[in-house]
Amino acid sequence: MHQHLRNLLNIDFPLFAFSHCRDVVAAVSKAGGFGVFGAAGVTPEELETELAWIDAHVDGKPYGVDLLIPENLTVRTQRGMTRGDLAASIPDTHKTFVKDLLARHGVDADRPLPDYRRDDPNRPPPYQFETGEALMDIAFRHPIRLIANALGVPPTSMLERAKKHNVPTAALVGAREHAIRQVEAGVDIIVAQGTEAGGHCGEVSTLVLIPEVVRAIEGMRPVPVLAAGGIMTGRQMAACMAMGAAGVWTGSVWLATAEAETSPVFRDKMVAARSRDTVRSRGRTGKPARQLKSAWTDAWEGPDSPGPLPMPLQGIVSEPAMQRVNRAAEAGNEQARALVSYFVGQGVGLVDSVISARQVVAAFMEEFAEALEDMRGFVL
Repeated sequence: MHQHLRNLLNIDFPLFAFSHCRDVVAAVSKAGGFGVFGAAGVTPEELETELAWIDAHVDGKPYGVDLLIPENLTVRTQRGMTRGDLAASIPDTHKTFVKDLLARHGVDADRPLPDYRRDDPNRPPPYQFETGEALMDIAFRHPIRLIANALGVPPTSMLERAKKHNVPTAALVGAREHAIRQVEAGVDIIVAQGTEAGGHCGEVSTLVLIPEVVRAIEGMRPVPVLAAGGIMTGRQMAACMAMGAAGVWTGSVWLATAEAETSPVFRDKMVAARSRDTVRSRGRTGKPARQLKSAWTDAWEGPDSPGPLPMPLQGIVSEPAMQRVNRAAEAGNEQARALVSYFVGQGVGLVDSVISARQVVAAFMEEFAEALEDMRGFVL
């Protein structure tokens, strides 16, 4: 199965780096890993800009794109609707709750964000099928070597277009039965993500999920399984591959790199955090997503909370607010620091410094080799 993955993607070291930062994607691929650009929330025009930059800086190395086109979304839009149309449906109770929460931490909830394009009311709604189709139009114009979908089975059009362009498809799962559905649908690679992972995740631990998924699909057809969830070191990578994974899919470890899109305040909080300092909460996106525990996550779980809205409405409420929080914290507002948070997994407790993405790849390779050498000592 390891060789099958190498043949699919033309890679030697199966370390996948999911990141919303193009600099991380390019740096990882150039260093011998496989960068995957997370395109959640971007417009087709923005995706074109990001992928063109990666093409120019990746030195011909392979990379992929991860889209977020949920299979099950409570709020669907009609053709022609905008982000502003969705925002108009947000209850006043939620707007007031956020405004009061920010005010208690010295953050002006009405502060303009002129350079924050994602709050533009004229943008297309996030996570909708129509937007996903337009994003695929862009992605397949570039030399991507992988296209992935989070939150459910990829749309049929993604599977068909990927096959036409000879691009393998990947999909994230958090349970054995989800993996079976994905293989039946036709995906080429399964990313089995344990509850330790940052962002949207299920409830089963990585240690249990990987062998469950591998065992469940091994008799169906050759589909490599990538392990995800709390993986921050090369030794963990070796352990997951010993359980049957063909490689690992990582995310949180790249948030503490010098190239990452995260703010210096958040990176400082990552270095100081323990593994127990994360929480699964719907307060950021409307779906359960693991993130660094903060005054923001506490408030949404508290007795005065109006309750999170369904996706994508909760994101429309939270993201501009968190932008204002981050900017206030960076400007020296100590009260605002308590609200600063981001999607991160339980592996955050293994972060003790901020280094470059290339250094992270090198450390993975070194520790992976050390783990293999240690394991050989157990073979008589």
